[in-house]
Amino acid sequence: MKRLGLFALVGLLALALAVPAWAGSYKKQYKLSLVVGPKGPWGQMGQKFADEVRKATKGRVNIKPYFAGKLFAGKQTNEFMLLRQGVADFAIGSTINWSPQMKQLNLFSMPFFFPSYKALDAVKYGKAGKILLSRIEKAGVVCLGWGENGYREITNRKHPIVTPADLKGLKIRAVGSPIFKDTFRALGANPVLMNWGDAQTAFQQGIVDGQENPINVVIIPYKIWQYHKYITLWHYTIDPLIIGVNKKVWNSFSPEDQKAIREVAKRVGAWEVAVARKGLTGKMEALKILEKHGMKVTQLTPAQMKAFQDKVKGVWKKWTPKIGEDLVNTALAEVKAAMK
Repeated sequence: MKRLGLFALVGLLALALAVPAWAGSYKKQYKLSLVVGPKGPWGQMGQKFADEVRKATKGRVNIKPYFAGKLFAGKQTNEFMLLRQGVADFAIGSTINWSPQMKQLNLFSMPFFFPSYKALDAVKYGKAGKILLSRIEKAGVVCLGWGENGYREITNRKHPIVTPADLKGLKIRAVGSPIFKDTFRALGANPVLMNWGDAQTAFQQGIVDGQENPINVVIIPYKIWQYHKYITLWHYTIDPLIIGVNKKVWNSFSPEDQKAIREVAKRVGAWEVAVARKGLTGKMEALKILEKHGMKVTQLTPAQMKAFQDKVKGVWKKWTPKIGEDLVNTALAEVKAAMK
């Protein structure tokens, strides 16, 4: 009997070790971090992702969006760290906000690096993008899909920006990422780094003179024309969004649910990218909305753009080693191939 009892114990132990992690109970609720509020394409994507994941997994994965940075309470550039730590289970984050912890993501913030959406897509879905996602996963976050903030255009309350000299002395709100400080200083502006929530109050009070953000995801939904009359389309950086999940949380899901969640991420990401780019190619219909609300729109010529590009050569020189020369060169090759 004792021998049978020992055999039974060994058998139970072996069975327990063979049980996959996902066979245990799921959390009742998973936290999704977002920097922005629920309005606008970014916030809407967060809600759509939560709703569709719940439906696709038949209620097994119940996600609650935490809008306006409620989970990181202070610095939006802490979001990636909190996702790695499991404070957030999921996040739909800007590559800008995650770049202080993942320096390779500064690739997307290199000034005047991506001349077109086609070039961006070539990098995201090419060799450079695969390298980036692999390194993010090694850091503890699984990337499920891409969204997009879009090209970051500059607005201000004082005058049109046509040359680098027009930026001299302007206080420009920027995200708290060092590459943005370097870029605006190189252009002669005075960068003021602050969270988005604080920025809106700063616009109202005139604490800063301008800001830079995408048109469809921020400038239109947040009615920046209430504070700034002038906008310059200079496409100086572009801002992809990543739908990410803590790796331990991801590994706790069944293969069936993992597949369903990936499919949702791909679908809602494609929807959000389309919204972010709507009216910003071809006839540029989105600009009519800005003009209707009294904004003066400046579109730079190639010659005018070159004057800005020449000013930031030092930023490229400083940040290429930080991002990784191999990664930068791989991405540059993909950009050039896309533009042929």
